[in-house]
Amino acid sequence: MAHDGAEMPMTIILDDITSLSGACLPELEALVARATEALRGTVTRDGRVSATALETHQYQAHGVAWLATYHQALVQLHAWALRLSEAGTLGDMERLILQIGFGEYLAQIAGGLQMNQGEMVRLSDMGIDWTPSDAAATLIAQGNSNAARMALVALIRDVQGRSIFGQSGLDDELEMIREQFYRYAEDRVKPFAHEWHLKDELIPISVIEELAELGVFGLTIPEAYGGLGLSKASMAVVTEELSRGYIGVGSLGTRSEIAAELIICGGTEAQKEKWLPGLASGEILSTAVFTEPNTGSDLGALRTRAVKDGDDWLVTGNKTWITHAQRTHVMTLLARTDPESIDYKGLSMFLAEKEPGTDDTPFPTPGMTGGEIEVLGYRGMKEYELAFDGFKVRGENLLGGAEGRGFKQLMETFESARIQTAARAVGVAQSALESGMQYAIDRKQFGKSLIAFPRVASKLAMMAVEVMIARQLTYFSAWEKDHGHRCDLEAGMAKLLGARVAWAAADNALQIHGGNGFALEYQISRILCDARILNIFEGAAEIQAQVIARRLLG
Repeated sequence: MAHDGAEMPMTIILDDITSLSGACLPELEALVARATEALRGTVTRDGRVSATALETHQYQAHGVAWLATYHQALVQLHAWALRLSEAGTLGDMERLILQIGFGEYLAQIAGGLQMNQGEMVRLSDMGIDWTPSDAAATLIAQGNSNAARMALVALIRDVQGRSIFGQSGLDDELEMIREQFYRYAEDRVKPFAHEWHLKDELIPISVIEELAELGVFGLTIPEAYGGLGLSKASMAVVTEELSRGYIGVGSLGTRSEIAAELIICGGTEAQKEKWLPGLASGEILSTAVFTEPNTGSDLGALRTRAVKDGDDWLVTGNKTWITHAQRTHVMTLLARTDPESIDYKGLSMFLAEKEPGTDDTPFPTPGMTGGEIEVLGYRGMKEYELAFDGFKVRGENLLGGAEGRGFKQLMETFESARIQTAARAVGVAQSALESGMQYAIDRKQFGKSLIAFPRVASKLAMMAVEVMIARQLTYFSAWEKDHGHRCDLEAGMAKLLGARVAWAAADNALQIHGGNGFALEYQISRILCDARILNIFEGAAEIQAQVIARRLLG
C-alpha cells in the first residue's frame, strides 16, 4: 500500500524488489574486490603500496573509492528496505526509492560514476569490466524509469510537512528525537536563517542558549561528565534536523563534539573533569584551530610552534579558516612542539583558553589577533584568520599531558567529525529538496504547476532517492561507531557521498526556481552557498577519496 492509501500499478514498481536488489550485492562486492586488486597491482612497488604511484594513478584510485562507496551505499539502502519489510512498514514510497536508487547507481557503475558534475570515472579507468547479472540488468533497464520517478513524486507531494520522505528505519526513541528537533528547526531556525545569512550575522546567543537547554552540546558526552550520554546515531539525527533548518545551527554542535571527543579520547582525568561539564552545558564554547595558510589538508606540515616557558607554553604562528573563533572560550589548538621535526610526529594538541570577544574587540586575549574572512555561505558562526605571537597556554592544558601526540589525537576524532559532517550534508540536501518541491508546487507556468512537468518532477525524485541513500549510509557509520567498530572508512564514504548529494540537490532545486533562484531573497540561494562548503571542509572530496582508496588497499 502507498502511504496515502493508493495502490501503485505493478508495472511501475518491480515485483519482489528487495530480492532483486539483494541479488546484485554479491556481484558488486566482487567488482570492488577486483578493482581494488587491479589498483594494488598498479601502485605496488617492491611489495608495498607506493605513495608516489598512488598519486600518479590518482584517477584510478579515486574511481575505486567511489565504486566502493556506491557499493556500501547500496548495501545500506538494501538493509534499510529489509528492516522496513520485517517491520511491515515498507510502503510504495520506500519501494520506489529502493528501486530507483539501485537502478540509477547500477547504471552509473556500468556506464560511468559521477565523482562530480564534470568528472566521470569508468570501470575501464580502474582496469576492469563488468557484465551485469540478470537482476542487475533488470534494475538498470527498468528501475529508474520515468514512470517510477513520477509515481515517487506524487507520493512525496502527498506527505508534505514531514521531516523526511520515506520511513527512516530508526527506532522509536530516535524518531522522537527527530520530531523534537524537527519542530525546533521549523519554529526557531527556518523563519530566521535567511535573514542571518543575508545580514552576515552571528547566530544569536539566545539560540545557543536554547540548544544548550536541549542538550545539543552534551549529546554524546558521558553522563558522568554532565552530558546526556546518547549515541552517535542520535547526534546524526539531531545534526541532520538542525542543518535542515540552517547549516550554521547544525554546525554549532560540531565544535563541542570535536573538543569533547579530543578530551574523552586523549585527555587526562583532570582535563575531563575540568572541561567536559562546561562543554556539555554550553557554558564553554570551543573552536578547532588546526588549519594554516598554505598547508590546507597537509596537517603534518603545520608551522605554528609552541615553546616551553617554565611550566607553560608560548604559541607563535598563523591559523586560518577558524570557525566561530570570536565567541569561544577554548581552542583545541594544534602546534609544533618539536622544532626539529618536519612531519606530524612533532605536533601536540592544546586546550588553549581565551576570552570571548565582542564585535568591537573580537580578540581581547593578549598574544592573539584575528580578522574575519568574508564567505559565500556557512555564515552563522563566521570564519577567521588568527595570528599568535607569544600566546600563553598553561602547561596543564597540554592534551593528555604529553608532547607529540597531537596528530594521533586528532585522527581519533575524524570518525565522529565526518559522521556529523555527513549528517549536515543530509540536512542541507533535505532542505534543498523541500525548497524545490514547494516552489515546484506553487509556481505556475503554461497553466499548471512546475511539478507537473516531467523534467522538474524527475529532479525532485532523484533528490529524494539520493538523500535517503546518503542518510542510510550516514546512519550506518554512526551505528558502527556506537558498537565500537572502526568506521573511518564508512564515515569517509558517508561524507564523500553526502557532500556530493547536497550540492546536486541544491543546484537542481535552484534550477527549478529558475531566475528567482538567482535572487538573494529566495532561500535556495543561501542553501546553494551553504551546500558548496560540504565538499571542502572536514577533508576535501579529493582528499577523502584518496583516504578511502588507501584504506581499501590496507
